[in-house]
Amino acid sequence: MPWAVRPLRLGRDWVAAPDPATLRARWTALAAAKGIEQERLFRPARGRTPATGAAALPGQRSATAPFAAAPGPCPQPVRVLRAPFDEQWLLPDQRLIDAARPELWRVRDDRQLFLVEAPEPLVTAHLPVGRLGRLRPLHRRPGGAEPNLAPGLPALLGERYGGPVATEDVLCWILAASRPGPKGVPEVPLTTDPERWRAGLELGRRLLAVQLRGARGGDAPRLPGGRRPYVRSAVTAWPDGLAYDPETETLTLGGGSISPVPAGVWEYETKGARVLEAWFAARTAHRAAGAEGLEALGPVEWPQAWTSELLSLVTTLALLADLAATRAAFEPGPTVSVGDLEAAGVLPPPRWARRPASVLDHREEGPGGQFALL
Repeated sequence: MPWAVRPLRLGRDWVAAPDPATLRARWTALAAAKGIEQERLFRPARGRTPATGAAALPGQRSATAPFAAAPGPCPQPVRVLRAPFDEQWLLPDQRLIDAARPELWRVRDDRQLFLVEAPEPLVTAHLPVGRLGRLRPLHRRPGGAEPNLAPGLPALLGERYGGPVATEDVLCWILAASRPGPKGVPEVPLTTDPERWRAGLELGRRLLAVQLRGARGGDAPRLPGGRRPYVRSAVTAWPDGLAYDPETETLTLGGGSISPVPAGVWEYETKGARVLEAWFAARTAHRAAGAEGLEALGPVEWPQAWTSELLSLVTTLALLADLAATRAAFEPGPTVSVGDLEAAGVLPPPRWARRPASVLDHREEGPGGQFALL
């Protein structure tokens, strides 16, 4: 997957939040403020201030004049991946974001998937934001029109495995077979054995379905009956913390509780942090002692939707924990050598394959209402 991009760099945390209502409240507060107060709330950086205009993000409607002069209506928040397994919301206005990566917005649609580089590769249907590894879009153009694969690779694999190889097949193989490589970039061995290829695809498809969590219109994966987590006690007041009892497999949020929650879910970590604790911390950040300005705006009461999201997250982590041993034990068998890929013209990929494609399907509005020339 030659084309790789850094995730969106926000520059200011208040532009993203776990619920869209919070973002609308923050927008309203910022638009109502004037002068020095607006600048303080904005948290300006060298590239973005209230006096900076910017083009509208591809596919989004937002004002392009400086925010201080004409903020315009609040744009509809969009779903993003804020941290591993943590789906939040973002204000899609380039005037507020230090590095919004317009090239990614041009190829963002219901066919697109993003592979996030990590020790355990992660796939999401939402734009990754913040301190994540580099991401590799599955497609270079909207509508899945062009795969982000080294030219000639699907044809070469199809000849070796005796049948057509789809773009998503390669993605599933990466999920099943990749291993940590130097400098944090995963290495992907390609098998020469058609049977191992089919076994890897089966495992990869299971991993992909779990990670997507029903994001592309399919049914979200579920645990077998008897193992499904349920809300045993509703969260009726703002929880003062998150705790786990391994004996009863109960996760507690203040006076609320969810069970059964396997121990593997509580212990599930990414980048040295427990996923559940990081998820909870993100939803209570606006109540922290050091929170100020727009970042201190958030729900007064615990939203019921967050409890539903937590149930989904517990299910996802439980299924991934169940598959962890199978993935760790998977062996690709004999592999295609780098020399074979070079001889076939697959490696090294051409320079154009490492850059975004030229996408000119529609006119894009630049700063101040002028149309952008791409």
